[in-house]
Amino acid sequence: VGPRERGTKKIPGVELDAEGNIASYDIEAQCHSVFRNIRYILEDAGSSWGKIVDVTVFLTNMKDDFATYNRIYAEYFKDNRPCRTTVEINCLPTPIAIELKVIATM
Repeated sequence: VGPRERGTKKIPGVELDAEGNIASYDIEAQCHSVFRNIRYILEDAGSSWGKIVDVTVFLTNMKDDFATYNRIYAEYFKDNRPCRTTVEINCLPTPIAIELKVIATM
């Protein structure tokens, strides 16, 4: 799940250059958007935030973004602390800086 706003192509906190490459991005805005999208998907599927059991996080810049992402992650997972794996990758298929894969029970 990426940070794209639900039902649109808009990616919060991303500025693209003329070639469509990321010129700058706001990892905090993207994190909040990703978590919001996960909540929508879980609720649409009949699950909930508290039923998340595993999270895999893909960051494109671990050095610059991990501390911010980790702080925001802790805000969203105060009560439920699922298994988490965070990996740095070279890029994602769209111009985003974070993507999550989440497993939840029903």
